[in-house]
Amino acid sequence: MADYQAFLDEIDRAAYHEGEYRWEEDGYTVTRTNHWSPPGCHNSCGLLLYVRDGKLERVEGDPLSPFVNGKLCVRCLDLPEAVNHPDRLKYPMKRAGERGENKWERITWDEAFDTLEAEVRKVWDEYGGNSILLIHGTGRNTGPMTYFGNCALKTPNISTFGFTGFACYLPRLFGAFAPLGDYLIADASEGHEDRYANPEFTPPGVVVIWGNEPLKSNADGYIGHWLAQCVQMGSKIISIDPRLTWWGARAEYFLQIRPGTDGALACAWLNIIINEGLYDRDFVDCWCTGFEELAASVQEFTPAWAAEITGLPEADIAASARLYATAKPAAIQWGLAMDQQLSAMSLNLACCDLMALTGNVDVPGGNILIRNAYNATNLPLTEPVIPKEWREKKLTMKYAFGDDCEEFTTHASSDALLRAMEVGEPFPIRMLWIETSNAIACPGMDAARVYEAMRKVPFVVNADPFLTPVSVACADILLPVAMSAERNSCRTWWTPVRSITKACQFYEAKSDEEIMLEMGRRLNPAYWPWGSDVEMMDWYLTDCSLPDPDLFKEKSTNLSLEAAKENKPTFEMGLMELAERGGYAYDEWNGIYRKYEKGLCRPDGSVGFATASGRIELVPAVYPVWGLNPTPYHLEPPQSPLSTPELMEEYPLVLTCGGRSWEFFHSENRQMPTMRELHREPLVIINPRTAERFGIAEGDYVWIENDHGRFRQRARLSLEVNEQTVHAEHGWWFPEEAGEEPNLFGTFTANPNNCTKAFETGPSGVGSSIKCMICKIYPYREGDALPAEQIVTTKDFVEYLPGEGYADFEEYQSNGYRYR
Repeated sequence: MADYQAFLDEIDRAAYHEGEYRWEEDGYTVTRTNHWSPPGCHNSCGLLLYVRDGKLERVEGDPLSPFVNGKLCVRCLDLPEAVNHPDRLKYPMKRAGERGENKWERITWDEAFDTLEAEVRKVWDEYGGNSILLIHGTGRNTGPMTYFGNCALKTPNISTFGFTGFACYLPRLFGAFAPLGDYLIADASEGHEDRYANPEFTPPGVVVIWGNEPLKSNADGYIGHWLAQCVQMGSKIISIDPRLTWWGARAEYFLQIRPGTDGALACAWLNIIINEGLYDRDFVDCWCTGFEELAASVQEFTPAWAAEITGLPEADIAASARLYATAKPAAIQWGLAMDQQLSAMSLNLACCDLMALTGNVDVPGGNILIRNAYNATNLPLTEPVIPKEWREKKLTMKYAFGDDCEEFTTHASSDALLRAMEVGEPFPIRMLWIETSNAIACPGMDAARVYEAMRKVPFVVNADPFLTPVSVACADILLPVAMSAERNSCRTWWTPVRSITKACQFYEAKSDEEIMLEMGRRLNPAYWPWGSDVEMMDWYLTDCSLPDPDLFKEKSTNLSLEAAKENKPTFEMGLMELAERGGYAYDEWNGIYRKYEKGLCRPDGSVGFATASGRIELVPAVYPVWGLNPTPYHLEPPQSPLSTPELMEEYPLVLTCGGRSWEFFHSENRQMPTMRELHREPLVIINPRTAERFGIAEGDYVWIENDHGRFRQRARLSLEVNEQTVHAEHGWWFPEEAGEEPNLFGTFTANPNNCTKAFETGPSGVGSSIKCMICKIYPYREGDALPAEQIVTTKDFVEYLPGEGYADFEEYQSNGYRYR
């Protein structure tokens, strides 16, 4: 699509029913909507859903939606297979035997809601709402809906669960908020409705793809094909990744970094850009503070120093830094790998400093400041709805790591949740509400501990489209959740605002919106005046205020002084009106460049950034308040060739995991015949020379083991990784296998989280080393004990003190995290 305007001009808009959201076509009822899970990624692509006799039969991309212009991934195209899958939960169920037996009895929705209401009120009366945990999965529509849920249940304890150290997205968010007051994403003209044809847009001269595979992941509200379009328009690539990806194969520089050493590379780039005078002096002088302190702090971080740590050639480190600094404009597309190392908060700060030093902040083709369109919030209702005495018992990081950990997020700490489950401190956990999260199979670092902890909770409800390992192991009540094609909802994350319009119904499945609406009506009726999910979404889009304005506590960043005074979104369309107008609406703010020059960042309307100083704080004043070093540094992983050389004889390889695939998103889609035909088994990628060294052939089952546990995957030999690194897949379970214990759909067999450790975090309890471990590999032999036997049956896994971390990591911390 080299000529985007020509593409727009050639669309037959009448054929695609512009101005309609539903029509009849060749025996189908066609609904124009935006997809957002389940199943699905973080994005919300424009779809045309073809329904016949109430059944979804076909999906097409909507070329009238500027978000993706009709492009769809294989997961979206396979949506009919997911929606109509025979194994979906069709009705509410209650456990009919013991936990783990996988025996269930069908019940009505009234019985389910009556049971849940009674259990919630019992916990309120005996322990308080704080003893209820509400957990959800990755960043999708369940996120906003669980904020309705925590206000219905009157609990402050809402979080993703199992991810030690908030090691997903939060380090990038707060690593950007601290120096800039806003978040940044690589500019591919996503803020403009006319996209690449916008006259102000300039493609990046260089895009740094750092710890990310955007074509497969499409993570964090960002579509990988946007950057592929930029490549077609002339953008060059620098790929920083332990694996050779599509981007690395086309890059000017492919920096095949040792996992967990990105901080060293970032520090060296800062050193080169500052010492060689490659920074934008005018921008730094006018819009930044802390330059002298930053410059002094990076003097020791030379390319030679970084080369020793990262395994990269010194010349490539220097040359790639120069290319990024001189491209003008240049952008950094950062990924999850930035969060999953101990120095995550420092690494993400260093990346923001790189953007600022080179003058690539909020300029065409740089990294643009981004907010939710029309001042929309992701956090409806908010905590003041919860009684103060319960609200003050949020399980913050201090309950896991001590009083020195300053709280700076709305979520409860996953580590504090685990500790409370294990030891009942600072109070017991009596109820667990799981909203589409497969914690044992996917995010639960230290899978055995997560499994044991969840089973200790007296009452567990699981809302999900499918029966999962978590359902069988822990749940007492199952709620069948509607998929995206079966719900009325909206998306307010970044821009544009989008509608999600119901096209079909699957048995008795209800949407998260409907479930939370009913629970709110029953448990907190003063704040639930709506008669339907559509009415609730109308309020969410256009109002978001509470009946008592004195209780309102705005949590989104305000678009303007006027919006700040009103404490409400500036959007004026309800859900169905939005659907009738095409299903999306771009706002003006996100399409403006250099907003800091125009008084659009600060609530008082003055020029500058939304920081205390009004400037980009290269050395953030808030970092010491959070217990963090405010200048960049590198932390070695707890176990690595440099931090534990004595272990490398036993565990000679570096293990990284979690790379994305075309077919799956985390633990989803393992039931889909088409997806499993394309990707049958979990694969560990091994360099051919490494495989030969350890007696492994293509297709062999292989054990991957460290001092904490082991898991089994199928060997794929490839030059994608170097001889020192292996890459394993995450999120695997096998719905075709037995669900009852000890097997639990085989969830422990291939699970890298058998090797990860709880409470292993960076300074102030943020970041973790899940992507940078050490291991050994060896062939699987018939009759080898499988992990499920050790975890579920014999309990023969690594011993630990409930509520505590492991001794080796405590020793590592006592040595000052081995700062470099």
